[in-house]
Amino acid sequence: MQSKLILTYITSSILLLFSVVSIAQEKGKDTKKKTETQHMAAVAPPKYPQRYGLRLGADLFRITRSFYDKTYNGFEVVGDYRLTKKLFAVAELGHDKLEKTESTYGFTTNGTYLRIGVDYNLHENWLDREDMIYVGARYGFATFSQNLDWYKPYSSSDYFSNPPIAVDKKYSGLSAHWVEFVAGVKTRVFNNVFMGFSLRLTGLVAQKQPDDFENLYIPGYNRKYSGAIGVGFNYTVSYFIPLYKSNKKAFTIPEKDAQYDLEGNKIEAEELKMIQENKQKAAEDQGQQP
Repeated sequence: MQSKLILTYITSSILLLFSVVSIAQEKGKDTKKKTETQHMAAVAPPKYPQRYGLRLGADLFRITRSFYDKTYNGFEVVGDYRLTKKLFAVAELGHDKLEKTESTYGFTTNGTYLRIGVDYNLHENWLDREDMIYVGARYGFATFSQNLDWYKPYSSSDYFSNPPIAVDKKYSGLSAHWVEFVAGVKTRVFNNVFMGFSLRLTGLVAQKQPDDFENLYIPGYNRKYSGAIGVGFNYTVSYFIPLYKSNKKAFTIPEKDAQYDLEGNKIEAEELKMIQENKQKAAEDQGQQP
C-alpha cells in the first residue's frame, strides 16, 4: 500500500514537471516571436542620401578641334553646383579664336565669353545613381574683336574677277548678348567622373558691331546666320567634388507597407501573413490558459 502511494506521488511529480517546462518553453517562444516581429516592423528600408557638391570639367570638342583644325584655337571650362534635388546652377567660361575664309572675304574673330544659367534634371535616379537627362537655360555674354583680313571687290563679269585686296583692319570693343535653350544628358561613368552631351538653340538679343562690317562669328555663340537664331553643342568630361550629403531627399525604394527581417531582407507577403497568423494564434493560446 505504501509502495503504491510512493509510485503515485512520483508519477504526479514527473507530470507536473513536464507541464511547467512545456509552459515555460511556449512562453519563451512567444516572447521571441513578439520581439522579432516588433524589430522587423521597426527596421526601415535602406536609404541612399543625395550628394551635393561642385562639378568641374571641360568641353572636349573645343580642345580636340584646336589640334586638328589649324584655323581654330579655343577652350571652354564648365561647372555646376547642385542647389536642390533637381536644380543645378551652371557657369561656362571660354575663349574662341577663328580664322575664316569665304569666297569673297576672310576674317579673324578673337574673344572670350561667359554663360550662366540653370539645368533641371528630368530623370529619376535609383539607389545612388547621379545621372541626368536635363533641360536648361543660359544667358550668354561675349567681348571680342573682328579683323577683316582681305576682300574681293564685286565684279559684274563672269569671266574676270577682281584680285583680293589685303585690308588687315581690326575692329575692337565688340560685344554680344544672347539666350540659349539647352537639352542634354550627363552620366557617371566611374567613381566621380561624368561625361555629357548637350544641344543648344541660341537667340541673339543684342550686339555691338562695326558700321561697315557685320559680326559673322561670335565667341560662345558660334556662327551667326541670317536673323538672330543659332545652334551649338558641346561634349564634356567633368569631375564631381562632393561637399556634403543630405538625408532630406534621400532615395528610398518605393514599396508600400514593406517590412524587413533582422538582416535587412524584405519579407514577402506570404511570409508576413504567416508571421501575423502565428502571432495571433499565440495570443489566443495565452488568453485561454488559466
